[in-house]
Amino acid sequence: MAQQYDNRNDNIKVWINGELLHRNEAKVSVFDSVVQGGDAVWEGIRVYKGKIFKLNEHVNRLMESAHTMDFKNIPSPKEIIDAIKKTLIANDMFDEAHMRLTLTRGEKITSGMDPQLNTKGCTLIVLAEFKRPIYPHEGIKLITASIRRNGPSNLDSKIHHNNLINNILAKIEANYANADDAIMLDDRGFVSETNATNIFIIKAGKLSTPHATACLPGITRKTILEIAKKADIPHEERDISVSECFNADVVFTTGTMGELTNVYEIDGRMIKSAQNNDIFKQLKEQYKQLTEYEGVTIQ
Repeated sequence: MAQQYDNRNDNIKVWINGELLHRNEAKVSVFDSVVQGGDAVWEGIRVYKGKIFKLNEHVNRLMESAHTMDFKNIPSPKEIIDAIKKTLIANDMFDEAHMRLTLTRGEKITSGMDPQLNTKGCTLIVLAEFKRPIYPHEGIKLITASIRRNGPSNLDSKIHHNNLINNILAKIEANYANADDAIMLDDRGFVSETNATNIFIIKAGKLSTPHATACLPGITRKTILEIAKKADIPHEERDISVSECFNADVVFTTGTMGELTNVYEIDGRMIKSAQNNDIFKQLKEQYKQLTEYEGVTIQ
């Protein structure tokens, strides 16, 4: 299991609608929409050396997801950012920290699916924990899941929503296969992403990643494409099959929780070592440099 409990989180305080509560007291109502139907949107945000990396991009995506979901009485970006900073300061978290930022449709007057039952406005949760990048240094093993990733005809993956059942089912398949995560395909059989991250391949000096048709166009994914453009690394977004991943020079995943992680095995096929690939090393090093000087200062 990639994630383990960190004892530094024993007494963390969690922000819920303006209150900072001990983790044991931090709760939402059974009538909250996130409980009733997974009706919420979220972001994962990481803290490096006193700075919140890509904060504005994450908050903007949260706001766009909430707007798409037609949430009412949404907190302003300033209110959300203030809540984030206050939570980090209260927990003395200035490095090696990760936040799960959740915005729900709010509490209902009675149980039910209809958003008209929500009359109290949104619920904002800021859960900050001490958490290093979760994947092991040596890389990860993947399998291909039978569960397909949603496309826009079913549930648009551009909405960063909390209803993650298909991702969870794919992760269950990975668990039973003794793998770290699972590759999810789109409804045409092309690679979309993993259950938790975006995915890239490098082949013959070219960087490729799937179209953001049935995957979340992640912020780390976007950052890697921007690094590649500035560094004149040939790159493209295109349809990628699983067999291409088997035979790539490098396969790696990207995400806020795990940063850049090389993949050493897929469906029992060994993948070439990313550690000796110049392009992968360059991308990883430049991403690390960005995290060291970019970001919004906490204090």
